[in-house]
Amino acid sequence: PLLGRCGRNMSEDGVSAPLLGRCGFYVEKKKRYCKMVVAKGKTFCGEHAIAATQEDDRKRIPCPLDPKHTVFEDQLAKHLKKCNSREKPKPVYYIQDINAGHEEDVEQMPLSSRSKEDLDLLIKRLKKAIRGLTCKHEEKILSHTALHEALNDTKNGDFAFKHLKQQASILGNMDSLGLLGPNRCFVEFGAGKGKLSHWIDICLQAADNVHFLLVERATTRFKVDGKHKSRRPVFERLQVDIQHLCLSKVPFLRDQKPPVVGIGKHLCGTATDLALRCLLESHPCNSEARDTEPSQKRLRLELPDGGSGEVEEGQPSLAPDPSSEARKGLKVAGVAIALCCHHRCDWRHYVGREFFRVLGLGATEFSAFQRMSSWATCGLRRPHSDRTPPQENTEDQEEHEQGVESENSFDGVLCAEDREHIGRLCKLLIDHGRVYYLQQKGYTAMLQYYTSPDVSLENVLLTAFPAKTT
Repeated sequence: PLLGRCGRNMSEDGVSAPLLGRCGFYVEKKKRYCKMVVAKGKTFCGEHAIAATQEDDRKRIPCPLDPKHTVFEDQLAKHLKKCNSREKPKPVYYIQDINAGHEEDVEQMPLSSRSKEDLDLLIKRLKKAIRGLTCKHEEKILSHTALHEALNDTKNGDFAFKHLKQQASILGNMDSLGLLGPNRCFVEFGAGKGKLSHWIDICLQAADNVHFLLVERATTRFKVDGKHKSRRPVFERLQVDIQHLCLSKVPFLRDQKPPVVGIGKHLCGTATDLALRCLLESHPCNSEARDTEPSQKRLRLELPDGGSGEVEEGQPSLAPDPSSEARKGLKVAGVAIALCCHHRCDWRHYVGREFFRVLGLGATEFSAFQRMSSWATCGLRRPHSDRTPPQENTEDQEEHEQGVESENSFDGVLCAEDREHIGRLCKLLIDHGRVYYLQQKGYTAMLQYYTSPDVSLENVLLTAFPAKTT
């Protein structure tokens, strides 16, 4: 036989024949043989032994915890005790639905099922609701020296460069607000690989007492926080859904009580609202009171655009929520979250529900506006037939195209330009509800464009810091 390096038979290449000591199952999808090591005297690995009925009479069945893998039926009890899909003990900071809002029955009606008259009425209500709100945010496209070398590295492709520009601008905006500094803990929500925390750490190399908590419910590959294991700043991962995370019970925050800065890059829809609740309401004592509505009375209203006016009963009040003063737990020094995917918001968790109610809107309108918000970005994409396949790793791409309703359903009812404009108004209203919520909690909150639309269509950054008391 023809031998290659190390004397290996070249016919055993894993394509035309199995590799020596490896599984003999041919994987049709990959056009090669399985490369899993087999037990002595066996032809197939454990996963493909179900196809090896000639080897023995032992039967393999799908695992009841995760049918994606199989197990010998006579070893099921033993397997269930060590299966990676088994329910693991909950960490001390896990409290079921601690950050969830009050559940209500909301009729979910697709926009395509609504009549033109219904859509016209919703659009009129939307335009009436945004009167007095700033319809265009301030543009604050900044950068930071911590990313200067990476931004000028020609080895980075266009995809990586776009993410670096966004990260640099987020750091620049945080620095301008004084959120970057020593003696604090940065909590990155929806951390993924942890790149935003990575760059903040690069920025604060000379700072003392900096800690990072990376919150991500999924198991993530290629995490960059692994690069920091030998260095002084501590990177700690919390694998938990934000909905169930009680920050005040995280051992480090409970014992050290440092100022906390909440951060996130493209924190999709509901995750943003859950993160705000987690920062400002996540304390066991507040679990019952967090959904109560403050009493409405006549107050002087400071509008988001800087104006002011008298507020009649039933109109939004920006007076700080008195419960925030009595709330024990975290000292939140600031927030910097890049927003996206408003079509994934949920009325149950949305923090601006009071804002909607006092504007005469409710769950029904929110459900429609949340769906219509996708028009702000879907109309700017090229048709699928005109798109070229992505050349970069698709694992990092924002999921802006998932869950949106086809814009073709409204051809002849609204033109593309009108849909885009209405979609942006819906995003604006939803975001101002978040600003209002933060103001109620005693924070100065702002919305700004932190990058250009050609870098990301989702280019709005929500920032907040404690308001100065007079």
